[in-house]
Amino acid sequence: MPAFPKPKFSFEYDLNAEVGRLRKHKKVRAIPNREQGKLLVGTWNIANLGAQQRRDQDLSIIAEVVSWFDITAVQECRENFGDLFDIQKKLPKSYRIVMSDASGNNERMAFVYDKRKLSVLEEIGEIAFPPSSLKSIKLPGIDAQFNGFDRTPYLAAFAVGDTSMMFVNVHLYFGNEKPESVARRSLETFAVAKWADLRKRSLFSFTRELVALGDFNMPKCEPGDPIYKALTKLGLELPEHSTQIASSISSSANYDQIAFFPETTRNHFTGKKGVFDFDAVIFPELWQNGTNMKDFKTYLRYFISDHRPMWVQLSI
Repeated sequence: MPAFPKPKFSFEYDLNAEVGRLRKHKKVRAIPNREQGKLLVGTWNIANLGAQQRRDQDLSIIAEVVSWFDITAVQECRENFGDLFDIQKKLPKSYRIVMSDASGNNERMAFVYDKRKLSVLEEIGEIAFPPSSLKSIKLPGIDAQFNGFDRTPYLAAFAVGDTSMMFVNVHLYFGNEKPESVARRSLETFAVAKWADLRKRSLFSFTRELVALGDFNMPKCEPGDPIYKALTKLGLELPEHSTQIASSISSSANYDQIAFFPETTRNHFTGKKGVFDFDAVIFPELWQNGTNMKDFKTYLRYFISDHRPMWVQLSI
């Protein structure tokens, strides 16, 4: 998306106080501490990272949340990856980054991970279909043709504990709410599901454990939603999360999701999954009990993000 407009008003905050609020709310939302034998996986669309003029304290707040997870899939990192690496510098020295090149909307996809818990394996790449296979990406009721991804999903395999896992980082097409855009988004979503199913069936799949996560631009995580239907059509599951909080700060949309197959990675799921609504506690002086909500959201989406992070705990 285009960069959000910079707020025209000034507001300063105490970094230590805000971090304290976030850590307290982390306990309220029951985000587990990182521990041996468990993997905390996060996904976060950090709005236009590298395109909006975040300050050092803003990057520190983002780094605080990222530090809670062993690996975080980041979407909307722009070609300018400076802010991403500045966030890394604020994390423990064991954190590393792998990222894609820029594609649609000049965006990269990235994984920020702790090398003490995960080691990058040989397969890193993108989801791709040869032109001869594009016609296989089709859904009932949709006459449009799938011509590839606007932002190509980025994948990386990691050694984790006694197993290996493939993480697929996505930021799928949105467009608008018109039928043409929904159809295109549905086809992109089904393409992810199709690729995952092909990998599951292949004798030569690099790893049997697969987690697809990121911004699917899914309005509702329920069977009646066309994006949900496309993603789950071939067996991927979206376990309910305990918080039942939308991942968008401006609507009730469940854009961000974490999906895996029931017969493989589902067996590692500990039952702990949620969305962290940092906006419920941060910048209370600006919020003023909701009377200044417009300024609050304008400030939040520019300096932090318009998406909330989602997380899941897996046993390893």
